[in-house]
Amino acid sequence: MVSGWLRDERNDAAVERILDAAGQLFAERGVAETGMAEVARAAGCSRATVYRYFDNRQALRLAFVHRAARRLGAEVVEEVAEIDDPVERIIAAMLAAVHAVRAEPLLIAWFTPANAGFAGDIGQSSAVIEAMAGNFIGAHGSEPPPLARWITRVIVSLLTAPGRDAAEERAMLEEFVAPLLQGVPAT
Repeated sequence: MVSGWLRDERNDAAVERILDAAGQLFAERGVAETGMAEVARAAGCSRATVYRYFDNRQALRLAFVHRAARRLGAEVVEEVAEIDDPVERIIAAMLAAVHAVRAEPLLIAWFTPANAGFAGDIGQSSAVIEAMAGNFIGAHGSEPPPLARWITRVIVSLLTAPGRDAAEERAMLEEFVAPLLQGVPAT
């Protein structure tokens, strides 16, 4: 019997299995403490197999974050789709994204003090995450506008340095972010 790991084509199921194993380890051990050998063991494959799909740890981390961002972004966009006011829709989307990340142990692990540097780096350099924020403002294109990059940084900030509670975070966004969003077109 030929193992699923030995097939010639790039196997989406293998990638998903590796990313699932990595996510579990990120939550249990921390992002910085998770190595490729541990991911391979958890996924039930060899290190060579992990490296076949991901060039290095940073590539694995980015793939995990991008997969999570796509899923989360789609959920958030759907959740706020019925909000007509563009400013309220963006504020609601930001809060929904923060809430969704906090509710998911595999995601909130990225924002602990020991791992927040990774989240900041990815938040500043990830086109997928910026595109997700671009969807919040109705910007659909290859290059997210500066506003989308700024929204991403605000979300990362709330995750790494949260307010006292959800009401305080909403109040901060309404006081400091909403005035800057005036004039954002409805989508």
